[in-house]
Amino acid sequence: HFLEGLPNEKSAVRARERLRLLQEVGLGYLRLGQPINTLSGGESQRMKLVRHLAEFGAGAALGDKPALFLFDEPTTGLHFADVRVLLKVFQRIVDGGHSVLVIEHNLDVIKSADWVIDLGPEGGEQGGRIVAEGTPETIAACQASHTGRALRNTGALATQAC
Repeated sequence: HFLEGLPNEKSAVRARERLRLLQEVGLGYLRLGQPINTLSGGESQRMKLVRHLAEFGAGAALGDKPALFLFDEPTTGLHFADVRVLLKVFQRIVDGGHSVLVIEHNLDVIKSADWVIDLGPEGGEQGGRIVAEGTPETIAACQASHTGRALRNTGALATQAC
């Protein structure tokens, strides 16, 4: 509200836009002045995303050259409503002609993907191999995939052959 009282101040306009972007990526709960070292890994990644989005200004395309955005479990600690908000940001990036690669366990994110590469079949020495790849529906149909089983259990996907 304070910044809205300064409509002609360039720095206030810039600050309002960055605060809007923080809300857009699901970080609206952070306190102004909160130390960076108190942020989780997912929060830090989303802060970097805000910085990148802010470089191009409000409503602007994310640059002329296609870019690859890589996120490692950005939904960690997020409420399900904030996950949906983040998925909209990812879609905005893709709609801008860029690619988004997400390493994630959150089923809502997996269900929203265009393409999934399921690694496993387990963790550690028992992992690291491609168990299945394809659309979320294809992964859900794959009997060898733990991710597929979890997707099937949600009942939200029509399965296709693995």
